[in-house]
Amino acid sequence: MLTPLLLLWPISLALTWLVAQNIAGKPFDRALEYNVQALAKLVVVKNNQVQFTLTAPAREILRADDTDLVYYQVVGTQGEHLGGEHDLPAPPDEDKPTNGEVRLREDVIQGEDVRVAYTWLKVDVKAAPAGSQPAMVLVQVAETLEKRKTLATEIVKGTMVPQFVTLPLAVLLVWLALVRGIKPLAQLEKRIRARKSDDMSPLDETAVPEEVAPLVSSINDLLSRLKVSLTTQKRFLADAAHQLKTPLAGLRMQADLAQRETDADELKKSLKHIGRASIRATHTVNQLLALARAETTGRSLAKQHIDLVHIVSEVMADSVPRALEKQIDLGYDGPDAGEQATQLEGNATLLKELVRNLLDNAINYTPEKGQVTLRLMTDRFSGVLVLLVEDSGPGILESERELVFQPFYRALGTNVDGSGLGLAIVLEIAKQHGATISIEDAALPGHTQTPGTRVTVRFVGMDLPEGA
Repeated sequence: MLTPLLLLWPISLALTWLVAQNIAGKPFDRALEYNVQALAKLVVVKNNQVQFTLTAPAREILRADDTDLVYYQVVGTQGEHLGGEHDLPAPPDEDKPTNGEVRLREDVIQGEDVRVAYTWLKVDVKAAPAGSQPAMVLVQVAETLEKRKTLATEIVKGTMVPQFVTLPLAVLLVWLALVRGIKPLAQLEKRIRARKSDDMSPLDETAVPEEVAPLVSSINDLLSRLKVSLTTQKRFLADAAHQLKTPLAGLRMQADLAQRETDADELKKSLKHIGRASIRATHTVNQLLALARAETTGRSLAKQHIDLVHIVSEVMADSVPRALEKQIDLGYDGPDAGEQATQLEGNATLLKELVRNLLDNAINYTPEKGQVTLRLMTDRFSGVLVLLVEDSGPGILESERELVFQPFYRALGTNVDGSGLGLAIVLEIAKQHGATISIEDAALPGHTQTPGTRVTVRFVGMDLPEGA
């Protein structure tokens, strides 16, 4: 702030000098004009001749100046010298004579700059040839510029001297104001440095300057997002440690038993148990990683133009071997790929994880020779894209339909291996895409002995492509 102020000061000085010169010159210009008019009155025509008579007292008054030199000149109609200095320069040739008009110009006499006032007087001389230009007499008064410079200097001094006093005072006031203004920032810096590394509480926005409030608000927003991220990581680590403890302990126990077994059949049983435990541990790890990926995607969710039919087709193709193993009728009911109604903006990886978990759950909980159907349709009333997964399994009690979306919650009495993370992953991905989920009984035809389950995903918050 001070550097531009100091740089502007000499510019202000130069502008003040120019303005002062203009102001100082005006009264002296008026005095020159008065002198020219006074001399012009002394020009007379006698006996058809132009005469100029300047008395001694008038000459002394004209010359009475202690500072500047005053010159005058009177030139007759034929260019003859009538009075004053011989070497006073004539006006420019393009300066056409005008009777009685006083003009001003800058010029040089004997190497000194002067200010010249001059006028042309029309006189009546009968000897002038017929048709020639009117007879004109030139009257000039010139004055050096010392008084003007002195007055301009005095004006500049009167203007700039106060600035020499006020400028240091302004510097002092600016410095004090900055010190006072930066003090809250210094206190904010101390508070931030004193915070512990795990303290994610928001900063106090009431004790900071108004100009810094948006910055503090942005920092608080960053802290809140970091807090969510750290909480998610801590929960992931805790969940992973808890969920992997049991299968890893089982693996270690079965490995110890296998090392002590001497019977080949018992050794095969132990190895079979080890294989199942490793599969369960691998499934749990994959589910935990999928949940962590869905939770931490947050605002950085990368969306792209996708066709949901392609995603459904890929997931169903991966699920066919498991369905065949349990003799489950796995079917698809919906439009073909490429139709406008099934296209939207979303994250293909997460949506594929959503469909995979829904199908995995349906196949896991559907008994042998059951039925699993995936439907893709558009609500004819609202135009919302709807994904349904129906199965002929044991169903979910109405009292547990909210609980099954919690991580690691598993309904009792199902006797199905799992981590309890499938629907939690589905819910998190749905939230990331602005979709809603509901659970109800499926009541599929031909499977009246079990209520079945229908999971409905409505993509109410999805961005449909233009023209959809």
